[in-house]
Amino acid sequence: MSPLPRLQLFEFNDSHWAGSALRDGIVETLGRSLRWGRMLRGLVEPYGRFLEQAETTDVLDLCAGTGAPAQVLCEEVERAGRALPRILLTDLFPRTAAWQQLCAARPGMLSFHAQPVDATRIPEALARGRARTIINAFHHFPPALAARILQHAVASRAPIFLSEAFHRNPLGFASFAPVGAAALLANPLLASDQRLAKAALTWLSPVTLTAGVWDGIVSTLRVYTEAELRAMSEPLGGGYTWVFESYRAPFGGKGYVYFGVPGR
Repeated sequence: MSPLPRLQLFEFNDSHWAGSALRDGIVETLGRSLRWGRMLRGLVEPYGRFLEQAETTDVLDLCAGTGAPAQVLCEEVERAGRALPRILLTDLFPRTAAWQQLCAARPGMLSFHAQPVDATRIPEALARGRARTIINAFHHFPPALAARILQHAVASRAPIFLSEAFHRNPLGFASFAPVGAAALLANPLLASDQRLAKAALTWLSPVTLTAGVWDGIVSTLRVYTEAELRAMSEPLGGGYTWVFESYRAPFGGKGYVYFGVPGR
């Protein structure tokens, strides 16, 4: 069956007009869902193979957001007894307050760069010697920008690892529902700031629930297929080997990874 057409619809969590309480509430709920549901457990094996082929454990995490995906992945890697990465969190819109807490809890594994980092134009000082990762965020980029991220990686001969929690199927978001509902309801109590605003949006109105469901469905419609990823990356040359594979997640979920490593 042919995949649905890709739609570059808006998401509340990356729309400034939505307000920080709503945006952060959605992102915090997602991060908690990843942890509570062990959603990234299936990434450990392909992530480990990627770092082995890249011959490094130094990682530049692009589009890190709150840092929760990187933190949860670190926890899963440590739980599995694998070699621990050293991850530098970066984003075009750094969330330094959140990152400081994460890095204090994981010294030696997590650190951050406080200045904005454009994933299409990474400073050489940050890029040198590091593999690049984008966890659950590549779908936010329209095709032209997504292609430029891959082009910059190949031009720099940097290994790059992409992962998404879904394939392009709106039903895939349903796998988040069991743990996502609990994370959503608990978030106003567990959030580090704007608790009253988040409580009003979550407990006294359907705003956060409606926006979160919308963002989840839209995310699945934005996700790139294997064919689209290969069409962007393989013509770039550079002696890269590109790997696409699916991984199983709890509650019947199914995500994918796509990574490229230059030939030595």
